[in-house]
Amino acid sequence: MDSKCCAFNKPKVELHVHLDGSIKPETILYFAKKRQIKLPADTVEGLLKYISYHEPLSLTEFLAKFDHYMPAIAGDREAVKRIAYEFVEMKAKEGVIYVEVRYSPHFLANSKVDPIPWGQEEGDLTPDEVVNLVNQGLREGERDFCIKARSILCCMRHMPNWSAEVVQLCKKYKNDTVVAIDLAGDESLNSEAYPEHRKAYQKAVKWDIHRTVHAGEVGSAGVVKEAVEVLKAERIGHGYHVIDDTVLYKGLLEKKMHFETCPWSSYLTSACEPDFTKHPVIQFKKDNANYSVSTDDPLIFASTLDTDYSIATKYMGFTDAEFMRVNINAAKSSFLPEKEKKELLNKLHEAYGMVLSTAF
Repeated sequence: MDSKCCAFNKPKVELHVHLDGSIKPETILYFAKKRQIKLPADTVEGLLKYISYHEPLSLTEFLAKFDHYMPAIAGDREAVKRIAYEFVEMKAKEGVIYVEVRYSPHFLANSKVDPIPWGQEEGDLTPDEVVNLVNQGLREGERDFCIKARSILCCMRHMPNWSAEVVQLCKKYKNDTVVAIDLAGDESLNSEAYPEHRKAYQKAVKWDIHRTVHAGEVGSAGVVKEAVEVLKAERIGHGYHVIDDTVLYKGLLEKKMHFETCPWSSYLTSACEPDFTKHPVIQFKKDNANYSVSTDDPLIFASTLDTDYSIATKYMGFTDAEFMRVNINAAKSSFLPEKEKKELLNKLHEAYGMVLSTAF
């Protein structure tokens, strides 16, 4: 979907976007040439024909898109730092003043997986080196583009042996720039069957590390319930299918659970019905739920944040007032320390011409 108009021309907050799904195609081509890695095409236009798409695919087909370009990036020190820096630049151009970007340190390190989709078996970088490099890129981006950027480290459902190290890295780099842990991947692989994920989240609770979980995207409401009750998630990534369980949904509304929604993503991954006028976000809006709007993987979805905002405007009845509400929701539900959260809310209220409530 090609979005030309600006649906909401005020400061924004974004909470659900993946670093490895937000890389500039020019950067991919640069490092492929430098590292002598063959890609399916050697021009931006040609590469995007393999990477980006505009009609719904299955989640499996969507995930296969990463194999086309990640060999050029994963495991390279310069590349990892650069994509983090350029990510901040990208978001600044979209009017974002605070963003939480997530990634798997092990994937960007080229860590060994089975089967190995790319790279060397033992990993070209350590996950710790990756986090340090991403932190450097984000901090330099903050300095140069005057926005605040923090990161979330992802556990992967199909790689439970990585989770213990992920939570340790969250602890080591807490608030530098890491603010939370996430669990991503195939929702059919629930954490009850993989105790390593559960143990990692138990440590996150113990160490006061914030927690979000991909749940209810293509998975059932039961995955959302597990995320909240077993993993003690404070936010839910996507969460669309929570509305299929009326009791669970009502309880999470009362608790003001935050849902990180991504409308254009949900269409392209077949997570929801293709008719946007029947999207769960409309139910969230109607019920005054605590939710926000994000891009997810803008490289693959050929989108910007304005793509999702334009969909919300055209098909979901969003007004400026609702956009202001969801951005304030995002700020309130961000994983910033309370002092920085208050500063962010002050900036939004000032930009929106609103009076900041002392209670948030």
